[in-house]
Amino acid sequence: MSSVTLILKFAQSMPQLWGEFQNRHTRGAKTVDLHLHGKRALICGASRGLGYGCAEALAREGVAVTLVARRQEDLDQARAKIEALGSAPVQIVAADIATAEGRAAALAVCPTPDILVTNAGGPKPGDFRNFTREDWIAALDANMLSAIDLIKSTIDAMIAARFGRIVNITSGAVKSPIGVLGLSNGARAGLTGFVGGLAREVAAHNVTINNLLPGQFDTERLKTTHAAAAAARGMETDAYRKAAIGMIPARRFGDPAEFGAACAFLCSAQTGFITGQNILLDGGQFPGLL
Repeated sequence: MSSVTLILKFAQSMPQLWGEFQNRHTRGAKTVDLHLHGKRALICGASRGLGYGCAEALAREGVAVTLVARRQEDLDQARAKIEALGSAPVQIVAADIATAEGRAAALAVCPTPDILVTNAGGPKPGDFRNFTREDWIAALDANMLSAIDLIKSTIDAMIAARFGRIVNITSGAVKSPIGVLGLSNGARAGLTGFVGGLAREVAAHNVTINNLLPGQFDTERLKTTHAAAAAARGMETDAYRKAAIGMIPARRFGDPAEFGAACAFLCSAQTGFITGQNILLDGGQFPGLL
């Protein structure tokens, strides 16, 4: 077939191609298919902030999501927003994922997820000299041991299915520790070390484990943290936040929706060769290369 004939055939097909594009755009079709439709996800800390961002992004991909958080009211609101997308089923579990009872409740509703997103609020800041043994145990339970227990409870089913994606929401402090966050630094670094070994043991089964390390994202927790930091310095909160933005090369705080998009990408069928990684999302604030 000559090049002229090819050009003529392409020109004749243009109205049909354009019409199909318009139809797909109207339906909200995506240009990149992550091949997650019909998968099941268990997402912790999912009623607000970064956890919610992950839940919404996965739901948009057709993933049936189970949201876990402590407050029923927040969960109800999160479910309503995700259900309004009309993309996938939504279940909710009001439970404290840092407790054995909370994890059992979550797994009773979603026992064999294809995707697991672990997430728990960070422990209190302070001088390490003032931390008690109970403080350390609570930090380990919330930010290390709960994630490990959830992985232990779900990973064998993922291996059997030859598909699994585990994403742990940790902290930019894992890469660049913050002095007053000793409890968080220690617990999250422990989880990072554990994941580094396990990820390589299960990679051959198309099960990946990665960590997302958030910097300063515009969440309620960040606002609370900034307000406390500003008060400690005798500053107005707005002035403190402006100064904080000035330290970020992107000159803004992160949007939880873009964090969720990164999570969804890591959970996709196309990322089976990415595992055991610590991916920093901080607008360029960390100054190092590695």
